[in-house]
Amino acid sequence: MQMLFEESEEFGATFGLGLLKGRVRRFPADLVVPQVGWNQVRQSGIHPLLADIQDNAFFYFVHSYSCEADDRAVVIGETDYGAPYPSIVARENICGVQFHPEKSQSVGLRLLANFAS
Repeated sequence: MQMLFEESEEFGATFGLGLLKGRVRRFPADLVVPQVGWNQVRQSGIHPLLADIQDNAFFYFVHSYSCEADDRAVVIGETDYGAPYPSIVARENICGVQFHPEKSQSVGLRLLANFAS
């Protein structure tokens, strides 16, 4: 997901693919990083990637950075860790997630099946 955006603070100033407008920033210093463990994703948009996935489903996260999307319309899922941040983005056939679907049990498998179809 992070590579889809224009720039990142990870490894210094780094350019992304620029497919989505925005940047990737490190979590604030007052938070434990990386965020490791289960956290909920609140659906904030409609997309085939979310078919048959309940709102506020738990996914498994391991990360120290979060994305800031300039266009809120691309954010279809948000998670709270200190503050809300985008955890699923999608625009047309471009999709990205901040969590690890392969480690997220049945809900992660559902998301991967949605992606494949």
